[in-house]
Amino acid sequence: MKILKNLICALLLLPLVSSAQEKPGRLLNITEITVKPGHDAQFVQAVKLWKECYLKNKGTDHLSVWHRVQGKGNVYVLTGSMANWAEMDKADPAGKACRDIAINLINPNIESTENSIARDMPDFSGPAMDSIKLIWVTFFKVSNNQDFMDILKDMSAAIKTANGNLKGYWHHILGGDPESPNYFVTDPYKSFADLDNDNDNDSPWEIYEKVNGKKAADEIRAKFRSATENVWSYLYTLEKDLSN
Repeated sequence: MKILKNLICALLLLPLVSSAQEKPGRLLNITEITVKPGHDAQFVQAVKLWKECYLKNKGTDHLSVWHRVQGKGNVYVLTGSMANWAEMDKADPAGKACRDIAINLINPNIESTENSIARDMPDFSGPAMDSIKLIWVTFFKVSNNQDFMDILKDMSAAIKTANGNLKGYWHHILGGDPESPNYFVTDPYKSFADLDNDNDNDSPWEIYEKVNGKKAADEIRAKFRSATENVWSYLYTLEKDLSN
């Protein structure tokens, strides 16, 4: 996804190196940006100018910009999809043409950045949904990858049995520092009101118990606690005016 690669370079981020052992599949390029206190308006205006420049120069890649609702700091997350690693090698004249806007107008408003790449997991993900305006993203720091994958397979099978399909979109993060999460799942919503409706539905644990019984549910909960070091989540709203 060259649009993100050029913007990342302009923001002075270090390049990421892929693993030759990773299986083929779609990749998600993610840039998390923490904006300096009091600089939100300047940052937003600069990104709008960058978007205008990119489209004016007939840029073809697509970028989604999400604004984190909770947590420390003012955080935006930029995401773009790639079919494979080879897309990182493709030229993006439009991105290069707008590089100065990123360096001179966006960069001064940024406190810190963090870049990561994740691979989608379609076997555990639901169908694509239109008009997504809000996402709830849950991150998992894993201590036992094999047990975690076994849990994910069993939980997904139970949810499919109960509901006929899955809802969330699962990703596996490739590389990263020792504190980085290993997996995350994104639950999409069309509005904040949908969160109220979602509270009326059974949790994945409740669904698993209904399908497999209490004993099996207790066992998989214990296995989950043993296989994970940490679990946390955030809400993000789509900034349509900044996305393209």
